[in-house]
Amino acid sequence: MTEARQLPAVGTVLERAALRALAAEWPRALVADAVRAIIADARAGQPLPDSDEAWRSAVEGRVQSRTTATLRAAINATGVVLHTNLGRAPLARAALSAVEQVASGASTLEYDVDAGARGSRHVHCAALLAELTGADDAIVVNNCAAGLVLALQALASGRETIVSRGELVEIGGSFRVPEIMAASGTTLVEVGTTNRTHVADYRTALTPRTGAIVKVHRSNFTLEGFVAEASVAELVPVAAEGNVPLLHDFGSGLMLDLSPWGLSGEPTAREAVRAGATLVMMSGDKLLGGPQAGIILGTREAIAALRRHPLARALRVDKLTLAALEATLQLYRDPARALREIPALAMLTAAVTAIRERAESLATQLGGATDLRIEDSEATVGGGAFPAARIASVALTFGGAVDALEARLRRAALPVVGTVRDGRLRLDLRSVPPDQDALLLARLRAALGPV
Repeated sequence: MTEARQLPAVGTVLERAALRALAAEWPRALVADAVRAIIADARAGQPLPDSDEAWRSAVEGRVQSRTTATLRAAINATGVVLHTNLGRAPLARAALSAVEQVASGASTLEYDVDAGARGSRHVHCAALLAELTGADDAIVVNNCAAGLVLALQALASGRETIVSRGELVEIGGSFRVPEIMAASGTTLVEVGTTNRTHVADYRTALTPRTGAIVKVHRSNFTLEGFVAEASVAELVPVAAEGNVPLLHDFGSGLMLDLSPWGLSGEPTAREAVRAGATLVMMSGDKLLGGPQAGIILGTREAIAALRRHPLARALRVDKLTLAALEATLQLYRDPARALREIPALAMLTAAVTAIRERAESLATQLGGATDLRIEDSEATVGGGAFPAARIASVALTFGGAVDALEARLRRAALPVVGTVRDGRLRLDLRSVPPDQDALLLARLRAALGPV
């Protein structure tokens, strides 16, 4: 441990020529904080830098660490296309352009240009969502869980809400449907069992205290075997008998039928609306392929009640989200264009032969990289959609010092996130948009170079 009397003063270190140069590049207070931290480490036993260059390197490293954005772009090579930890759906170019235009100056967020008076942000996307899904009306909030909270607060607060035990799921980050519903001011009434819930269970649970029936899409898992559940269509007459709203937490936001690509079993948003629930809630950043948002589709009366509720203001989305969502939805007017230009859909439906060609091109450009292979892989959808689906894919895999290579890629200025399995680092290309191949190549060349 360095004795206190041997430690230099912060001001003395800052007078070193190398440090004066750094203070000209960065705020002096930030450089001083870095010097102070290095001296504190020396007091605890770490060696002090022993030259101007060593001081500059140590201080610069700390300053860069402090000033590097914690939220930054990354390359998702995990094979999970809608990876929640990695930001889920990348935005289409049209959405990025819309965000830039709206963010660069004033906008019509809450201004009605026809009336020349104040307008409402809730009108944005509503007509387009109604057109695309067949709903009467729509409102956009900040995520799907928020949509459920708002719906329960507006329509069932202080009353009971019926839900199947088999649908009391955890949706990620330790957030659970029962806790979300409790926070909505409604009393949860569980019906059925984990594996089997029948229409009669809901009907039996109806009382004068019932405020709503909720049907929840199960995310991230499937139930198979001796199972039964009541469909939305079957629950519509039960809700009518009790004169209560039926709320369907649909989740995935699927707008187009993906069964031609082997992804079946999930209803589209139009099918979910057609089933007859009072409100249907879905995500904007899952299979819809847009920004994080909670989209609520439903009857005019129910949506109007949500718009009037004070919580709608707390859960509303900003102009950037609305711009990105509207631009994404516009693409769905031409399904072929949506499949082509919405990155999530393009990645999910890409031909495995095209992915293999990309892998071969990257491998060729990497030249003699040690123990590099092109291997068949299986990708997944992610985001709680099609949980059992496995999609044929292709991965670049690396052997050798796998842990060190994985760490270099992950800790780079542009992180590359893959998976390590069976002693090899796997970079699955289905979850990498083709326009990121050049970036991936550059990161691989840097990481495979001298350590």
